[in-house]
Amino acid sequence: MTIDKSLKSSRSLTRTRNVLTRAERLRELAETDRWQEGESPFGLPKVRVRKIVMKKKKKKKEEEEGETAVEGEEPKTDS
Repeated sequence: MTIDKSLKSSRSLTRTRNVLTRAERLRELAETDRWQEGESPFGLPKVRVRKIVMKKKKKKKEEEEGETAVEGEEPKTDS
């Protein structure tokens, strides 16, 4: 039985997963030198899942203010 399109979440695969596959854990451990090639892939230590945080976009008003600055004039700095 299939799920109706209206019931599917559009962000279903964009969330951060809680669990990594064994291959992903091995790759993370190898990058941090906590696992070497040839060691047993069983009984691996825990690996923290890093969440990706998206930065908020600037508002259009800030962009427009930057465009209205006089050409040839350098922006003022605190230094």
